[in-house]
Amino acid sequence: MKRTAMELAAIATAAVPGLTPVGFAALSDDAEDFDSALIVDALKHRWRVRSPRHDEASMRLEAELSALRAFSAKVRASLPFALPAVAGTVRQGPLRTFVYKDMPGHVPTLDELVDEGSNLAKALGQCMASIHQIPDESVEVAGLPTYSADEIRQRKLNELDTAAATGKVPSRLLRRWEHAMEDVALWRFNAAVVHGDFDEEQLQISHSSITAVKGWTDLHVGDPADDFAWLSAIEDQSFSERVFSAYVEARGKSADPHIMRRAALAAEFALAQWLVKSLDSKDAERIAEAEEMLRELDQNIAEYGGQPLSVVEAPRPLATQPEAPAPQAAQKPVSLAAPSINTEKVTALAPEKPQSQSTPEKSADHQDSADQPAVAAKREADAEEPASKDDEPKSDSAESEAKPATETDPAADKDQQAEESTK
Repeated sequence: MKRTAMELAAIATAAVPGLTPVGFAALSDDAEDFDSALIVDALKHRWRVRSPRHDEASMRLEAELSALRAFSAKVRASLPFALPAVAGTVRQGPLRTFVYKDMPGHVPTLDELVDEGSNLAKALGQCMASIHQIPDESVEVAGLPTYSADEIRQRKLNELDTAAATGKVPSRLLRRWEHAMEDVALWRFNAAVVHGDFDEEQLQISHSSITAVKGWTDLHVGDPADDFAWLSAIEDQSFSERVFSAYVEARGKSADPHIMRRAALAAEFALAQWLVKSLDSKDAERIAEAEEMLRELDQNIAEYGGQPLSVVEAPRPLATQPEAPAPQAAQKPVSLAAPSINTEKVTALAPEKPQSQSTPEKSADHQDSADQPAVAAKREADAEEPASKDDEPKSDSAESEAKPATETDPAADKDQQAEESTK
């Protein structure tokens, strides 16, 4: 059940004794998990109220309280921004509502961040670097999750299998994500303290500087790229590049060169995670919304290629490989021995030789000779030899029909006399 800003103001008076609200307004702050409101009291002090909507959200608030208490004075002094301070809590059934002292500055929009220019981009990069430099012990002492790079990669693969089992994620996206998750080079990084829910809504800014960071409910030791995923929503890529440059400058050799690739993966994969979560809640409207967002992402990647994810380029599908154009093959000289040649056309183009009484078998042999030059050469050599005995009667009968038997050929007599004189 959603609570209104007026109801949250009444709850806050029970959490903080002496608090007298004179104004209140609803806040947009993880609306799926929390009901939030901003309260102004009679002394013009501002307070922020967060009330969990379910057990999981309540656990996140408890984790944030543990994390804030675990931050030592030294850690707080090293951060270039203010941290939330819990002013009071009140339990309502199994859930507990938290009241925080509001911090200076205001919550910016994405467009406002970009419009602020390079100064804010540099401050943002330094802010994220300072979070990732918090000692791991601060999180471990609070009993918060700690994951290694291999464990993070395996968790992603398991979540990918769960998303694929729904049958609602486009196959192109599944292949793209699987290749990135199996790219070992992409997952060689040192785990660090991660905010876990970092985006523009968790920032308070004033005069191109970051005054406070809130929303520490998902603090853990894990992949620093998770805190960069929200930058994928910014159309001006130069702003993201300036943020990352400032981050690398602040972290030095500890900076991971593949952070932005994994951040892009995290931003895309968040849609599949949202789908699985929506299916678990059996919310038809959220399921339809998640499916539509996945379809749009799939179409954008198909059309524009998407941001690079893997260090090793993914293999391209066979269907997209360019085929050799047909005109190039037609420009090459035609060889009679090539298997693709139509022998009937080659035979028709060859010059005809005068033949007498050619049989169908000879015509077939002549056609075969066009396909096999070596066989044709042998047959021409055989043609130069004297005719066989089987052919002589046919020749004599032909001549006898053309000339009388008593008539002799003068040219043949001269050849015979020349042959006898030679002997």
